[in-house]
Amino acid sequence: MKKNKAIFITVRTGSTRLPNKSILKIKDKYTIEYVIDSVKKSKYTDKIVLCTTTLDGDNILCDIATKNGIEYFRGSVTDKLERWRGTCDKYGIDFFVTADGDDLLCEPELIDLAFEQYERTNTDFIQGKDIICGSFTYGIKSEALKKVCEIKDTDDTEMMWVYFTDTGLFNVQNLENVPKEYMRTDIRMTLDYEDDFKFFKNIFENLAVDFNLKDVLYYIDKNPNVKNINYYLEDKWSKNQQQKTKLVLKNEE
Repeated sequence: MKKNKAIFITVRTGSTRLPNKSILKIKDKYTIEYVIDSVKKSKYTDKIVLCTTTLDGDNILCDIATKNGIEYFRGSVTDKLERWRGTCDKYGIDFFVTADGDDLLCEPELIDLAFEQYERTNTDFIQGKDIICGSFTYGIKSEALKKVCEIKDTDDTEMMWVYFTDTGLFNVQNLENVPKEYMRTDIRMTLDYEDDFKFFKNIFENLAVDFNLKDVLYYIDKNPNVKNINYYLEDKWSKNQQQKTKLVLKNEE
């Protein structure tokens, strides 16, 4: 039986550090549209779904999804896992790769490597290791997601990976066959602060219309000052994530 594979773009407008970051514009285009354009280049996905919340402020994201010819799903404001589960149920998805709305240069080649790895191994959870921040997020089997939703005891699942990696219940794998060009930890490509926006603005204003991540890396290596625009934020961002990451399970003492 064919397994249905999807890309879920996880996004909402309710950001605090950089307000409305998903609908800021670069060259008359919403930042979230750059994410949509990137994932549309996947060769193996059966469906692309923008996963957002039921808040009125996120109506614009649904309009953008429709305008760009992809589906959308509206669910919990704080519970990312339940939002994904609802999306899987609605569209009959067996495995999905997540693409954060922050990751304007997420790489379709890496997304497709995750799809291939799932087909090959039937793993529960795929994570990237030592690859460019913002180039790949996670691959998740829907059965594993449903199990996590049963055992968690919180609605705050923004930092959700620990439910897969730290419970000992799932087959967790690192993304395999990653091209060596992407094995870098000296570049930050995620939109969380004002200087992240300046970084992306520089990229999109200086490269040709249809470029890929390898083109971006070539440009950055020729112009190393570009990565210095926002890389200093990586430590601050990582510490913030660590502080917000917690594992809350049912039946805990």
